[in-house]
Amino acid sequence: MSTNRTFTMIKPDAVENGHIGAILEKIAASGFKIVAMKYTQLSLREAQEFYAIHKERPFFGELVEFMSRGPIVAAILEKENAVEDFRALIGATNPADAAEGTIRKMFATDISENAVHGSDSDENAAIEGSFHFAGREVY
Repeated sequence: MSTNRTFTMIKPDAVENGHIGAILEKIAASGFKIVAMKYTQLSLREAQEFYAIHKERPFFGELVEFMSRGPIVAAILEKENAVEDFRALIGATNPADAAEGTIRKMFATDISENAVHGSDSDENAAIEGSFHFAGREVY
């Protein structure tokens, strides 16, 4: 059963490059409502915990270093068919493979610094949203 919410993070590379406003504008223009949002920075430990599913992969150390190097924007988004529609909006993980007009095609620099995170399932959207937001922070 699908839900109408998904989770996203604007990653440190996109924040550093000044793309927060443009990415949020693209999200809003695509019909998503922001129901929770914060500007924050993950500690190394928090990044390790958030990405624990990847701990056995060779890129894990590089990923957690990258995700904890600077501020991010975390958000919960709402829209009918949110997870699938947001995945389409952000594009392929590798911006070279992403469709024209997608967030990653427009704002990512490479496969490891790819501008945004988007939940890959309804279950993960709920888990990831709860990682960053207390219930009273979601509207």
